[in-house]
Amino acid sequence: MENPALSIPSPVSAETSVSLSTRWVQLVLGLVCMMSISSPQYVWTLFTKPLTAKLSVSLAEVQWTISILIILQTFFSPFQGVLIDKFGPKALLSFGAALTGISWVLAANASSLSALYLTYGGLGGIGTGIVYVGVVGLMVKWFPDKRGFACGMVAAGYGMGAILTTIPVSRSLTAAGFSSTLSTYGMIFGIIGIVAALCLRMPPVDFVVKGTESKVSNVPSVPPKVMLTTPVFWLMFAMMTMMSTSGLMVVSQMAAFAKDFGVAQVVVFGMAALPLALTIDRFTNGLTRPFFGWVSDRIGRENTMTLAFTLEGCAMFTWLLLRNQPIPFVLLSGVVFFGWGEIFSLFPSTLTDTFGPKHGTTNYGFLYMAQGIGSILGGPLAALLYQKTGTWITVFALIIAMDFVTAILAFTVLKPMRKRYLEANHVGAQAT
Repeated sequence: MENPALSIPSPVSAETSVSLSTRWVQLVLGLVCMMSISSPQYVWTLFTKPLTAKLSVSLAEVQWTISILIILQTFFSPFQGVLIDKFGPKALLSFGAALTGISWVLAANASSLSALYLTYGGLGGIGTGIVYVGVVGLMVKWFPDKRGFACGMVAAGYGMGAILTTIPVSRSLTAAGFSSTLSTYGMIFGIIGIVAALCLRMPPVDFVVKGTESKVSNVPSVPPKVMLTTPVFWLMFAMMTMMSTSGLMVVSQMAAFAKDFGVAQVVVFGMAALPLALTIDRFTNGLTRPFFGWVSDRIGRENTMTLAFTLEGCAMFTWLLLRNQPIPFVLLSGVVFFGWGEIFSLFPSTLTDTFGPKHGTTNYGFLYMAQGIGSILGGPLAALLYQKTGTWITVFALIIAMDFVTAILAFTVLKPMRKRYLEANHVGAQAT
């Protein structure tokens, strides 16, 4: 029997008056917004050493800052999604961009862990969460025919935005110190994000891309309260949690384990290995998102997940074997991120394919909470595991196992489960 809580929208026959070029402008603006909020997470590893010294605390205590940021970024996202769906993106995303910049400015004068947690972690997490979920939710509505690619492009802004800032921030920390660096770059990020967000808008209610009318009309509009009762959602949640843990362990701990492996300051291609690896990582972490999103639009979401997650597991295993060799360390770090960053295009597009775009922003907000759980597992808990065992090998072994388990689940469990769900609700086969 068909679930009465699912509503299938009627096909739209009217042509929209909005030029299709408008959505590409919105995509670029969304990309800029994402770039403006990327540095709080992706250059964080550069701050851990000066912070442990300044505050006289352990690495595990400092790492709670990035966990707080990501927890608040993700755990508030369903509520933020509701507000964005109701009031539109312009005002809320502008506020989020401003809050992200302010968090760095205030953190510049943090003299205690609690102050650091509140500013960099708390305000930064709420601000970046508003922008991230809002932009992704907006793109799945503007691009019903290219969801994987569109989600990948804006997610690339989040992954690649720090390419422009990693080296300048690293040099600024050396030349000007922690406080000056945070104040200067916080103001820059805030201004750029606000300007871009003020130009964003929702597509018209009758917006249709020619040739996709039947596809759009055939996808159920599932509200969050119904989605949260389905096994397919919770399987995706568990899978995203494991993959988030994998990548966030590397993001938050890389400076620490690069130092322990003896490669952090070794010169590779004319540059210290750690900042060079971080720069390459930002590029591959961004590139993978539209690339695998585009691939998934063609060969299917689950097939692409299996390919990408297996790639990361193999790269992590090889990285561990060659951990003391500077050149492989740098190059393989890029491969690791190329196998990880695509989760931010594959999971939102898969979710919207399954539960429809009407509640897409709010629904993705619930799935995005998996990133917050991953930040705890990959951040302070991974650091504690290292402290208990005295080696990063144990941490890497668990992460590699998660990569391979998630790859297997994508093909053997998620693919047939999602197909059955769509067929049960009279939806054409979307799970390929």
